[in-house]
Amino acid sequence: MYIPSLFTRKGPRVLLIQIKDDACDFCGCCVGVCPEDAIELQEARITLIEDRCTNCAKCVWVCPFEALIFLKPGAGVLPEAGK
Repeated sequence: MYIPSLFTRKGPRVLLIQIKDDACDFCGCCVGVCPEDAIELQEARITLIEDRCTNCAKCVWVCPFEALIFLKPGAGVLPEAGK
């Protein structure tokens, strides 16, 4: 899915990537693939730098623990089954 207004630096931007802290193993795979250096990894903390992120989702694709989620524009996170 490509929505130009969400992916340009000049237009309005919405951060569509969310980190599930409890699922992250701090392996750093996402940091290595981010072309904008928008992810910072410290010992037990991972941070997404909103001003740099272009929502390319490479970090989501590479994460072996599914700790990063790509949200659909206009939709929130769906509740987990049983909750």
